[in-house]
Amino acid sequence: MKILLCNDDGYQAPGIVALHAALQAVADVEVVAPEHNNSAKSNALTLHSPLYVQRAANGFRYVNGTPADCVHIALTGLLGYRPDLVISGINNGANMGDDTIYSGTVGAAMEGYLFGVPAMAFSQIDKGWGEIESAAQKACELVQQFEASKLVTLKPWLLNINIPNLPFAQIKPLKLCRLGRRHAAEKVITQTSPRGETMYWIGNAGSVLDDAEGTDFHATAAGHMAVTPLKVDLTDHQSLAYWAQTASGLRHKDAEVPG
Repeated sequence: MKILLCNDDGYQAPGIVALHAALQAVADVEVVAPEHNNSAKSNALTLHSPLYVQRAANGFRYVNGTPADCVHIALTGLLGYRPDLVISGINNGANMGDDTIYSGTVGAAMEGYLFGVPAMAFSQIDKGWGEIESAAQKACELVQQFEASKLVTLKPWLLNINIPNLPFAQIKPLKLCRLGRRHAAEKVITQTSPRGETMYWIGNAGSVLDDAEGTDFHATAAGHMAVTPLKVDLTDHQSLAYWAQTASGLRHKDAEVPG
């Protein structure tokens, strides 16, 4: 099995180092990751400046761009072959609920999915890398189970996976979940620069709004590894009929306006 490994915390982050160490025992793993931390870069691609790929002493390749840049470059020429699986992570902190919209970890995995490759995004619930080796072993175990079940195929799928910061034996079996929801983000933080200018810092993520049973928040709080299938289609299919009727009325009114 050939795996392309990326992340959004940078190629030197403990999460990607631990995950690479676990996966290389069971697969051929190539790392192409950002040079620096790129958290919350989502699916952004760099279009107006050149990108460079360099190789670190440990063999990892790193790019002066976003997580999506890394996967895009790897799949469109750098690797020279199609990997069986794209894996992103392990992220330093959870990517649950609304977080997935902003997540560079998810963005890297989604880029693989958009190119037709099965993809997984792994995150730990708490920041600080506590029990990172356990999380890496759990991730590797899941990958092996997927391969043994012949789920790593040519048909693409995209999974978002969050792992509690617990010892290996205490992490409960995976639960298939829907995304929960957060309240709106906290207020922007303002500071004054040495030149007297106002600086703005994005506030912290909002508190949990929906952590009902069946959500990723609920599963991980109970010690389970939460697995959520994701899709790229943002169409609100349930409201299509409403908007079709509304648009019809708007077109009718427009026809009544004198030319």
